[in-house]
Amino acid sequence: MRRRSPRRLLGVLAAAALGLTLFASAPAAGAATAPAAAVQPLSTSTPVVFVHGYTGSASNWTTAMSVFRLGGWSSSLLFAYEYDSYGNNVTNAQGLAAYVENVKARTGASKVAIVNHSMGGLVSQYYLKVLGGHTSVSHLASIAGANHGTTFAAACLIYTTCQQMYPGSSFIAQITSGDETPGSTRYATWYSACDGVILPYTSTRLDGATNNNVLCQTHIGFLADTSVLGQIASFVAS
Repeated sequence: MRRRSPRRLLGVLAAAALGLTLFASAPAAGAATAPAAAVQPLSTSTPVVFVHGYTGSASNWTTAMSVFRLGGWSSSLLFAYEYDSYGNNVTNAQGLAAYVENVKARTGASKVAIVNHSMGGLVSQYYLKVLGGHTSVSHLASIAGANHGTTFAAACLIYTTCQQMYPGSSFIAQITSGDETPGSTRYATWYSACDGVILPYTSTRLDGATNNNVLCQTHIGFLADTSVLGQIASFVAS
């Protein structure tokens, strides 16, 4: 067998070492070459005020509060505002304003997040837009909110709240004219063609908000949808 000279052997080894170095330093196919951006930690220190819908109550938010607690919120930062479903949504919004101020005083927070459902959208929007509440709200998440009204309200027009919830009412005109998402508040909505109560279902959408179309969820089903509620917790924590 022919023996290689020491000089040639060193050359072969050097070439092999260079090849290994180049192979090791070459990026894998599809791999990012730039360093990943730092992930911002989510904030779970913001108090959350939940606002129920027509004929609802604090009990509507049992699943939502569980999801938020799993997301890192303390129970002491989760609140449910209750109001008179058969009264007047102007009064209900004024009550929400007082409730938010009370939550801020109890927690020491400068702002709260609001998560609403159904007619709670009208109460919340009136508070933020007409009463100037957007200065006290960091995030607003509207789940199947009747933000532009619903023709379903024709079934209960004997009540002022339902008259206000019917499309074209003067109440809806107040909260939808001009800027629907005022201030620095971050707005997001979740709505579905399978809703069945908010008619048309696109009524929930707000100009200037992040509007999330859920493939198929019923109006009440949203309140137990842990996937959607998890999205909302992430939104509020962002």
